[in-house]
Amino acid sequence: SAAATTAPPPAAQPAAQPQGSPQQIAEGMLGSFGWSSSQFSCLQPLWNAESGWNVSATNPSSGAYGIPQALPASKMASAGPDYLTNPATQIRWGLQYIQSVYGSPCSAWSHEQAYGWY
Repeated sequence: SAAATTAPPPAAQPAAQPQGSPQQIAEGMLGSFGWSSSQFSCLQPLWNAESGWNVSATNPSSGAYGIPQALPASKMASAGPDYLTNPATQIRWGLQYIQSVYGSPCSAWSHEQAYGWY
């Protein structure tokens, strides 16, 4: 039945807050960017390496911040005013960044593996 589905609402509905762990939130947003769930196998290690999926991760040398390691952190304000504390806001911004610069999480992960950053 339809009640058995557990997919979070699409990112296009900002009133609904995605629930779950940061990884679950990110996996649920992939479809709204046109990516299949298989892209999560690249996003998981990418953000493991960057931040450990920690919403308040801060790079001590550069100041890059959050799950996607935005530099400066204020770049993420375009995704919502709660960008310092809300994993869904950070993830939405990070996926937009990946889409605009690399096209997909797997392309971003390839770059990270080659150069140590994305």
